[in-house]
Amino acid sequence: MMKILGISCSPRVKGNTETMVQASLAKAQEDGAETELVNLAGKTVSPCDGCYSCRNNGECHINDDMQDIYTKLSEADGIILGTPVYFWDVSAQAKALIDRTLAVSMKRNLRNKAAGAVIAQGRSGSTGALATLHNFFVAHRMVIIGNAVGFGSDKGTVKGDEVGTVKGDEVGMRGAEALGRAMVRYLNSGKL
Repeated sequence: MMKILGISCSPRVKGNTETMVQASLAKAQEDGAETELVNLAGKTVSPCDGCYSCRNNGECHINDDMQDIYTKLSEADGIILGTPVYFWDVSAQAKALIDRTLAVSMKRNLRNKAAGAVIAQGRSGSTGALATLHNFFVAHRMVIIGNAVGFGSDKGTVKGDEVGTVKGDEVGMRGAEALGRAMVRYLNSGKL
């Protein structure tokens, strides 16, 4: 059975990013995929320290929650990576995860896996965050299935950035659902 891994790179539990990633996974599961959500909130994923020891053995020497995530990334057929927008780019949690995948790049563990991006934003900034995630996918030679962008604010007000407000963005939520379905279709057929 195909396995799709969703990773929410938000510091918030049950926030807008997780809500969108869950929507993608729910539709993928409906269409026959085995799914799993990894939420980085509360986990320790330290930044890469640039030691390059992974170049010698393909393993990162930092012993934190990323060790378990490496296994999940390797076992997945498709990966949906979600992040909130922080200063027109990905969250620190997303960047730490991205940088720490240098270790798996030595073994080419992500090559040819299906990839999708989910962005939760307040008013703006999705372009930079999408570019970062797409660059990550390209660097690992993954197959980009698509992306979904959701607005977590209520008509651009700061008050609207509260947890769960992205559910009010019907277009963004439908996009997240469509991403999950598109990933299953691709994994079943090998065609976009």
